Amino acid sequence: MPEKKTSKEKEPKKAPELIEDEALDTEEAVFEKTPETADFSGEYLKAVGRRKTSAAQVRLFKNGKGVIIVNGKKASQYFPGEMVNILTQPLKASGHVRDLNFSIIVRGGGMSGQVEAVRHGIARALFAFDEALKDQLKVNGWLTRDRRSKERKKPGLKGARKRPQWSKR
Repeated sequence: MPEKKTSKEKEPKKAPELIEDEALDTEEAVFEKTPETADFSGEYLKAVGRRKTSAAQVRLFKNGKGVIIVNGKKASQYFPGEMVNILTQPLKASGHVRDLNFSIIVRGGGMSGQVEAVRHGIARALFAFDEALKDQLKVNGWLTRDRRSKERKKPGLKGARKRPQWSKR
């Protein structure tokens, strides 16, 4: 009969030094995979995109290969799932998906606010790059800053608008 392990019998843990070494190896591997062919030197156009409490500083480099770096990582690593499609919408509409590189620093807010701030910044950078794209970007509303944000809590209320229950007696 095979022996069953009880909850008290745990497997021995790895030494902390080994775990740290493994973490360093994986970090180095990630940084090695960041675009070795991308050129982020020379002249660039800059733009700022904002949404909710997020702000994105976008640098557009001409004669690129379509690489988008967000806070030192590839856009697909920084924004999981379908969020990458949101930030590349202005590039797809303008047809500049594979010929420009972007270096982006984004701060504040959550993931959805950051994605839309990056999209706004990319659209503004594309407009600075080629003003003929204004109609394509404006129709979709990517050049307009979306000012909607969370409403502040008011004193005497439970939230921004919710009031305590009123009792007659």
